[in-house]
Amino acid sequence: MTDFIRTPEENFEGLSDFKFQPNYHEWQDLRMHYLDEGPKDGPVMLLLHGMPTWSYLYRDFIAPLTKAGYRCIAPDHMGFGRSDKPTDIHWYTIARHTEVLTALLTSLDLKNITLVCQDWGGPTGLAQAAMMPNRFERLIIMNTWLHHDGYEYSEGIRGWNANWHNDGLFVREKPDIALLLLTSAGLIDRNQFIQGMVKGEEPELSEAAKQMYDGFHAPIKGLPDEAFNGFRRFPLSIPLDSYENGNAAAQELHYRTLLAWNKKVDFIWGIEDDVFTTDWGKEWSNRMNGTFTPITGAGHFLQNTHGSEVVTRILENS
Repeated sequence: MTDFIRTPEENFEGLSDFKFQPNYHEWQDLRMHYLDEGPKDGPVMLLLHGMPTWSYLYRDFIAPLTKAGYRCIAPDHMGFGRSDKPTDIHWYTIARHTEVLTALLTSLDLKNITLVCQDWGGPTGLAQAAMMPNRFERLIIMNTWLHHDGYEYSEGIRGWNANWHNDGLFVREKPDIALLLLTSAGLIDRNQFIQGMVKGEEPELSEAAKQMYDGFHAPIKGLPDEAFNGFRRFPLSIPLDSYENGNAAAQELHYRTLLAWNKKVDFIWGIEDDVFTTDWGKEWSNRMNGTFTPITGAGHFLQNTHGSEVVTRILENS
């Protein structure tokens, strides 16, 4: 049996901008949450989040995509959102996240899929397209990567990784990761972020900032420190200098496989991202013969700040 924590449903009841029906997939002795919105016979939009978010990241995507006739499937990785949260930090591996996602897709027998992926949604989601290409028709790749020989990790990603080691900024009990999303959205400044993270001082928030904070904080609100181990494990899994981390050998295989992708692929990139740079996005797009659409003013979490614009670009190129 896996020891895990399950977020109470009441944590999500007050989210006025996230009124979607929860669905659950049983995997071994755990429960994975996913959204399933839109016509069941429509083409599928598979919306994959990364760290430290959950399907709430795609709240502005679902209404316009379902209106356009798409079936939107938006899972929460184990340890995130409404999904169960194993307490053992070593439970979380990229190979296991990938396996759980494969089980969901095959259980639902999803086909005619457009993959929309960002951050760790890239390695976990692009693995599905590499392993089951017949289920996928289009790839939409946003501010992510697949590890491969020769990939140069940015100073931004190295700094992010370092902040989860030793005496790094996020090495503390119950780090308030929702503040990170407010900072990236320009709703609080860096000083407010530091004061909130280090000293636990609650910043004064506008109505919009409070709504966003509540959304990203809901999955871990009131939970013990062990519920945060899914967050902790992702940055520690970045294979900066070692193939022992992050399912790196498989990532390289998937990267090489997808260079031969002969269906539609579009790169939509937040160009203010210092983790996955615009130069990298353009380089990858060229290697895959894809389109490249820059989103001006957007950073790493472009779905959170420029959701409507990203959806417009997705539909324009469909």
